Amino acid sequence: MANRLTTIAALGAGAAGAALALSKGRKRLALSRAKHPGLGGHVRMAKRIAGQIPFYGYDDARFFRADDAPDGIAARRRADFDALAALYRARYPETRALTAELKQGLSDLQFTSSYRVPFQFRGPVMEHLGTGAFFQSSEGVTVTDLDGNVFHDLTGSYGVNLFGYDFYKQCIADAVAQAGALGPVLGSYHPVLADNVARLRAISRLDEVSFHMSGTEAVMQAVRLAQYHTGRDRIVRFSGAYNGWWGDVQPGIGNPVSADRTLTLAEMSDRTLAVLAERTDIACVLVNPLQALHPNQSAPGDSALVDSSRRAGVDRAAYGAWLRRLAETCRASGIVLILDEVFTGFRLAPRGAAEYFGVQADMITYGKSLGGGLPVGVLCGRAALMKRFRADRPADICFARGTFNAHPYVMAAMNAFLRRLDTAAIRAFYDGMDERWAERAETLNRRLAEEDLPVRVAALATIWTVGYTRPSRYNWMLQYHLRAQGLALSWVGTGRIIFSLNYTDEDFAVVVDRFVAAARAMRDGGWWWEQPGLTDKAIRRGILREVVAERLGRREG
Repeated sequence: MANRLTTIAALGAGAAGAALALSKGRKRLALSRAKHPGLGGHVRMAKRIAGQIPFYGYDDARFFRADDAPDGIAARRRADFDALAALYRARYPETRALTAELKQGLSDLQFTSSYRVPFQFRGPVMEHLGTGAFFQSSEGVTVTDLDGNVFHDLTGSYGVNLFGYDFYKQCIADAVAQAGALGPVLGSYHPVLADNVARLRAISRLDEVSFHMSGTEAVMQAVRLAQYHTGRDRIVRFSGAYNGWWGDVQPGIGNPVSADRTLTLAEMSDRTLAVLAERTDIACVLVNPLQALHPNQSAPGDSALVDSSRRAGVDRAAYGAWLRRLAETCRASGIVLILDEVFTGFRLAPRGAAEYFGVQADMITYGKSLGGGLPVGVLCGRAALMKRFRADRPADICFARGTFNAHPYVMAAMNAFLRRLDTAAIRAFYDGMDERWAERAETLNRRLAEEDLPVRVAALATIWTVGYTRPSRYNWMLQYHLRAQGLALSWVGTGRIIFSLNYTDEDFAVVVDRFVAAARAMRDGGWWWEQPGLTDKAIRRGILREVVAERLGRREG
């Protein structure tokens, strides 16, 4: 009898173990299927692969014939490159000279100057087409370099410049006038902060506010508070999305440590919603609304533009519907939904992406434009999530503090921004904004199509991405022709164009003419020669063969 009971118990334990293993296996499979199939969804694999890619640069001949172009096309490209280099030397001498001098001691500039183009082309481009890192003044929609060259600004100051540089200059001037008497007194608050809190509560439709020194810090605090109040440690972010450079929200390439608690899932996916509904270890989900322009794809930059496969486009209704389904799933599962508006805040609507897409989050982070031209990060959240201590456990706290949080000048500049946001002149920028900027994008695309130029733009209001319609290894050269035409781009090149809302139709017409002229110069320079039968897949396979040959030490020419 005892043996029979022992056997039954063993069988029961074995069955329970098998059921547990089956359940774990099923959950693991569901999680794997909820990841985006590309490397953006498999960050560990992406990091391993990136670590295996060796550096190699093209020699002089290969630089102009990376696509096996015939001699005549290679000669046209060389002539165009040399002419462009001569123009840069003549037009930007002081700006380039000071940039070269600064690079010796500024690691930020060493990084950005090295990652403007695919690394195989880096050497000649850095030597001959080095761009200047300095501007001496701004006015309206233009910036002026040290040599007196005036550029129409398409950088948007990484998203800060929403209403025009003159607007922010005035915000800063108002801040100095308002907070100057108090000066840099830290720890206590300037009274203007009270108005900021009231306005931010109304904008976010959330209960409480905390101030930080950057958008990254605001996101760090949001995640930490979500973990503190849920008692869970997992973070979900979406494939391709950028939520700041903090390790836990930037797993994979660029992060030297492992972010083991972070799950990178596919956006706009029913499988993702199923995983969120089932798991009990997820504290929060981070959403960057900028991804509506290119869901599950990384932020575009010309350093990764090895072919013409970059795609972008916005379906506002579909993305809004996805966000509302995501919010419902998170609420049902006790997961904190964090809307990361550091980049998009106030750019899409007066209340940001929450208003634009029709979704309410548990927490919202702001930054960029909100500081009135000065650096800031802001977290708004539900009262139950914002508390940094437990009333019944006085030693159990969630610590967050920064010396310059709520700096008087920053708070005053923010107040100047928020007050102007409520004026009729600023509200007018939002009237018909979607239609106006969609029409402007269509105007540029129509001009490009009329001249059979293989370039198109996709727009999320004033945030644009440039794409290409025919396979090419040289699309990244367009950024240098655009600069020669007097259009200023950020270091990521044509990957991201950001307009300020104060662009008039006349200003925009100038941009269109210059953009088309740059694209025409690209065509005439032979950079868009089309090899019969060439595909983007063939280009990527050719680069893979180069990488493998380099790793094996037998690359030819």
